[in-house]
This record gives sequence, structure tokens and C-alpha cells, in this order.
Amino acid sequence: MQQGRDGFSSRFGVIAAAAGSAIGLGNIWRFPYVLGENGGGAFFLVYMAFILLLGIPLMLTEMSIGRAGQRNPYGTFRFLAPKTKWYLVGVMGVAAAFLILSFYSAVAGWTLQYLYDAIFNNFAGKSSSELFGMFTNFTSGVYTPSIWTLVFLMMTGLVVVAGVEKGIEKYAKILMPMLFVIIIILDIRAITLDGAKEGLEFLFKPDFSKLDSKAVLEALGQSFFSLSLGMGTMITYGSYINKKEKLFSSATSVSIADTLIAVLAGVAIFPAVFAFGIEPDSGPGLVFITLPNVFQQMPGGYVFSVLFFFLLVIAALTSSISLLEVVVSYFTEELKLTRAKATIVAFAGVGVFGVLCSLSSGPLKDFHLLGFTIFDLFDYTSSNILLPVAGLLIVLFAGWKWKRMSVASEVLGEGIKENMLFKIFMFIIKFIAPFAITLVFLNAVGLLKL
Repeated sequence: MQQGRDGFSSRFGVIAAAAGSAIGLGNIWRFPYVLGENGGGAFFLVYMAFILLLGIPLMLTEMSIGRAGQRNPYGTFRFLAPKTKWYLVGVMGVAAAFLILSFYSAVAGWTLQYLYDAIFNNFAGKSSSELFGMFTNFTSGVYTPSIWTLVFLMMTGLVVVAGVEKGIEKYAKILMPMLFVIIIILDIRAITLDGAKEGLEFLFKPDFSKLDSKAVLEALGQSFFSLSLGMGTMITYGSYINKKEKLFSSATSVSIADTLIAVLAGVAIFPAVFAFGIEPDSGPGLVFITLPNVFQQMPGGYVFSVLFFFLLVIAALTSSISLLEVVVSYFTEELKLTRAKATIVAFAGVGVFGVLCSLSSGPLKDFHLLGFTIFDLFDYTSSNILLPVAGLLIVLFAGWKWKRMSVASEVLGEGIKENMLFKIFMFIIKFIAPFAITLVFLNAVGLLKL
């Protein structure tokens, strides 16, 4: 660790913060539905194979690069590959974090509104059509979505401004166990409902007839994006990890935690949905329209409604903290701003675009750039272009540009000889990962049709 540079103080802090970055809103609503629609247990087996084969090695690669560089993503590549253009990978990471946080904060603002509605029991007595109207009226508004977006960003900034150990690590140690406890409580309630069995079968019963090439590629893409890879967060967090920490066990623990929470979220949601005879739907509709309807029919639904939307806020916050930290670390180290000034500047910049994204469902819904609303443009550019391209360049750097000895010293520890596990890791990074990420990228931009 560079002298005087902030960092994580414990292994649990590393795992909690990195897992918090990986675990976000997508784990709570997207993964369970994708799992159920693509063969349940069959899809899960393929997904877990990709996590082991690619997810853990890719996370280990990003953490290793970050710890070796001891800087933000841009500064790390400038340090590890001076007088080359590799620093552009770092630029892509910072840009991706900025764009993702802009549209992510808009959706996170919805979770705050719905937590407010849950606390004040505003779902009570409303039909499905009324709940749909409630969601549409809120998201198409001007002031309320904008205000909640800024409130959420302010919450994120208050954690980041306190620093790595006293802010990010401190709150990750509180929020992640809290998230786990809440989701277990919701799981217990869900599986004790009459008719919950059908929901569990939807999630876990292997249906290999649905496991086609499209589903396999979906599992591959999900394993890559679910772990927050390619957006600079793991490089940034890796730069705060002590040299004594074993990166392989940290990367493995984070990957397991991310997958476990995604599965537990499915167990919390789908037994309840099926128990009340409601057809499952993906995305915002499931979370903001269907589930409020389920909760008001469920005995004790008020309490579980509050717990669920509190869970969503925590998941959103732990991810947004890591995204903001990528931008703030760039400002502090490259522009030489204090952490307080860097956080304010980042908050202001993301806040402007976050508000514009929040208005994309309302006043700006007819405003298009390159055929996209502002929200969709930020989402498409980051998810389909910046993340896979940055991820591809990262593995090419680690596999072909970076000295093998340097990779080994970070992955295994200084002075430890290469073992079979490391040789397998290097083979994956050099050959398998570039091919797999290229497939994800080509599929995302529509150049590969399966």
C-alpha cells in the first residue's frame, strides 16, 4: 500500500465491500427471472460453471491489477504500462462507472419512493391496475423522481466522502450482514406460504429443453456482468487491498456471495408470486407493480413489504458506493482534489445526468439521441460496449502484456512458485476469457445471432 493511502483494514471488509459492489438491483429482480425462464436448475448449473471458469478468474485479474497499481484504474494502467495507450482501459472503466451510476441512481430513486410508500402503507387496497397507474404516474413525473435520485446520490456521497476504511468498509460491514438477514427472513416467509412449491420449481427444476445456445450465452453474459467486471470497481477496490491478503480466496468468496444472494432473492420472490396465482414478469414490473400486490394479500404483508424495499435500497446503495468511488478516486489522484471536493464534483456531475435519466420516462421520453432515450443510451453504451470491451482488454493485458512474474506475485504471493492452479488460471485468461467475452460483446451489439 502506498504510504498515506487509505485502504481496507480487514479481510471481511474487503469481501463485504466487493460483494456489496457485485450485489445490486439486478441480483434481486433480473437473475431469478432469467433463471426461471431459461430452464431453472439447468441454467443454474451452466451459470455456476461460468462463474467458476470465468467469473472468479476475471475478478482475480482485476483485483491483481488494482493491487499492483495501487491507484485508480487510469493511474494503474499508466503505472503498469508507462508510455503506452493501455491507460485508455482505465479511462473506459471510469467512464463506464460514471454512466452506470447516472442511470442506476434513477432506478435506485424508485426504491426510495417505494420504501416510503411501503412504510406509510400506500399500497393498501389498490388493485393491480391501480398499482400500475401508481408506478406510471410516479416514473413519468418531473419533481419526485428527480428529488429521489438526488437523495439517493447524496446518501452514496456521504459514505464515500468518509474514505475507504471509515466510510466504504465501515458501512459495508453493517449493510451486507443486514441485507443477508433481511433476505433470509423474506425467504422463510415465502417458502411457508401455501402454493410456494410451484415457485421453487419455476426456479430450480431443471428443464434442459429450454437450455439452447441463447440460454447458454445468457448465462455467460450474466456471470460476467453480475460480478461488476469491466467497470473499474474491482480494480479500484483491489488497489485498497493489503499485500498480505490472499486474493484468490477473496475473489472466490465475493463470487459465491453474489450468486447466493441472487438465488436467495429468487426464493424470496417467486414462491410468493406463484402462491397468489400471479404470472411472473421481469424487470421493474415485477418489483414495483406485482410484488406490492402480493404483499397486501399476504398475512403480515405490511412488514414484509417494508423489509423487501429496504432490502432493495441496501442492494442499490452498496453498488452505487463502489461506482462513485471509481470516479472519486480518479478525481483525487489525477486531478489532485481533496476527497471532499472530489465527492462534491462527482455528485454534481452524476446528479445532472441522473436527473436527466430519471426524466426519460416522463418529460424527456420523446427526446432521443441515436435512437435512444438518455436512460437507454447510457445503459446500452455502458453495458453493451464499454464493459465487454474494457473486460476484453483487461484479460488481454494480464495474459499477454503484463509480465507473468508480476501476475504470479499478486495472485500467489511474492516468492511462491507457480502451481497447477495458477497455470490453469493463466490459460483461461490468455485464451478462454478473450473468446468468451468477445462472444458476449458480439451478441450484445447484435453482430452474433443465436
